[in-house]
Amino acid sequence: MDPVKALKQVAFHLERAGEPTYRVQAFRNAAAVLAELTPEDVEKRARLGTLTDLKGVGKSTAGVVADALANREPQYLAKLRHVDITGGEEMRSKLKGDCHVHSDWSDGGSPIRDMAEAARDLGHEWMVLTDHSPRLTVANGLSRDRLLKQLDVVAELNVELAPFLVLTGIEVDILDDGSLDQDDDLLERLDVVVASVHSKLKMPRAEMTERMLTAVANPHVDVLGHCTGRLVVGKGRPESQFDAERVFEACAEFGTAVEINSRPERLDPPRRLLSLAVDAGCTFSIDSDAHAPGQLDWLNYGCARAEECGVTPEMVINTRPAAQLLAG
Repeated sequence: MDPVKALKQVAFHLERAGEPTYRVQAFRNAAAVLAELTPEDVEKRARLGTLTDLKGVGKSTAGVVADALANREPQYLAKLRHVDITGGEEMRSKLKGDCHVHSDWSDGGSPIRDMAEAARDLGHEWMVLTDHSPRLTVANGLSRDRLLKQLDVVAELNVELAPFLVLTGIEVDILDDGSLDQDDDLLERLDVVVASVHSKLKMPRAEMTERMLTAVANPHVDVLGHCTGRLVVGKGRPESQFDAERVFEACAEFGTAVEINSRPERLDPPRRLLSLAVDAGCTFSIDSDAHAPGQLDWLNYGCARAEECGVTPEMVINTRPAAQLLAG
């Protein structure tokens, strides 16, 4: 096993396990340091025990390198490969892409290329880049000008990564009145628009219902993101209150997919609402909402919950090839 690749794999699985960013970054930094050396230099330093003399290489990262050079799976990596998700395997095997992915252009931690290459290595054919819209300043949301620049970057990257495809998109804020936090002419240019509520989550039920209905009916919106806004870890956050039957009926009427958000702290919508959306005849998008490469592999959480609630692959838009997805 290549030592640099081994270090990157450990970083990936640490992200997947939800480990602290500093720990992930330690392995990525070590990989970057070793990538500057020749394979012969790496082997020599490992043999002489001088890897840790390099700035950015510590005892744990040097151990991964030693295991890789000995052609054995690093012990650190073997521990991280443990998968604690059961169910959803059939659905996961059908997914061809991910409709909700962030990069370091907004609040993600990695460049677009790193996210795309990780998605490709997971077996995807495409991913949708959905950085935040401008009002979400805490997430470094994209202004009109920055979004236009990002479209140019994506176009260039698609030439390099072909046949893998980065589809253009945005996670656009649903404003208080249900309008969207980006210009219509830009939304028209994007391949996929995920619309989510990020503010005033405790809005009264009737007002929140009208807010979501307005957004769902917008012709630019393709996916309704994490519809309740709940958080289920730590202190948590309660679900927003809205008339779910009316909202899901509108999703079915206007062809707006309901997102099954796979982030472990969200798992949104809850099962009772997911079952209600199935009964309403909705389509779905099983998304990672990844902010780092390892988080792209969180899709299993959403797939398991989808199968539990009667969602079939035919109902899921990201089981489709890119051309079919874009054709609607």
